[in-house]
Amino acid sequence: MASVNSRKRKHLAKTIIIVFLLIVAVLVVFPYTLMLLTSFRSTTEILRHSERIWPINWTVAGYIKVFTRAPFFKWFRNSVIITGSVTLAVLFTSTITGFIFAKYQFKYKNTLFFIILASMMVPSQVTMVPSFLIVNWLGLYNKLTALIIPALVSSFGIFLCKQFIEDIPDSLCESAKIDGAADFTIYFRIILPQIRPAIGALAVFTFLGTWNDYLGPLIMLSEVERMTLPLALSFFNSQHSTDINATMSAATLVMLPVTIVFIAFQNQFIKGVSLTGIK
Repeated sequence: MASVNSRKRKHLAKTIIIVFLLIVAVLVVFPYTLMLLTSFRSTTEILRHSERIWPINWTVAGYIKVFTRAPFFKWFRNSVIITGSVTLAVLFTSTITGFIFAKYQFKYKNTLFFIILASMMVPSQVTMVPSFLIVNWLGLYNKLTALIIPALVSSFGIFLCKQFIEDIPDSLCESAKIDGAADFTIYFRIILPQIRPAIGALAVFTFLGTWNDYLGPLIMLSEVERMTLPLALSFFNSQHSTDINATMSAATLVMLPVTIVFIAFQNQFIKGVSLTGIK
């Protein structure tokens, strides 16, 4: 009898948790769903039937305006170039620097790593003005490289990769050296395959952070055609503030690539969050 009551309590607790998580999921997804459905409604319909969610007359006029009245594809290309370059560079610099800190001994190693950790505590807003002055001094202002070069190295990425690489037995590296493998061969053939979860998590974090960056492009770029999508969305909204349909269409297009990436790599994202917490 006691075991039956215990199973019932566990089943009830599980049901309550599932219902609670479903409610939270609906609350989180609802704004995005509303934005998506609103993008297929005309501005007149939105104003006249603001209480409705489902479109009465479906239309793609907002998407046509985005593609024809704004250089959307140039904005998209800029975001892809910046995000792709930064993500690949961060993966390389983080893994190879983490490998050096984890498997090599050199003078001032702990001091240098402490400086890297300390830089993680500095808010990014604090370094924006110095970064702008350096970029301007290098003559890179209003160029895509102004957003790529300052982001080539990630303190968090170095820390994450170092923690994972430290768990790899030193005997593997020593055996490879005995067999005549060079340092870069050990890094490429032994280290990288062993830390795939960390690489996947870091790639997702870096991609999402770079793609959604707004303040960086706002400071470093001035021409409309060089804008990235988050900054371009703000600019487009200011130009079409009364056209709700076009505004929602632009917002949907900006969110679509990030949504696809998150859905495609959600397992790595969740695994990265859990493993990062453990480390």
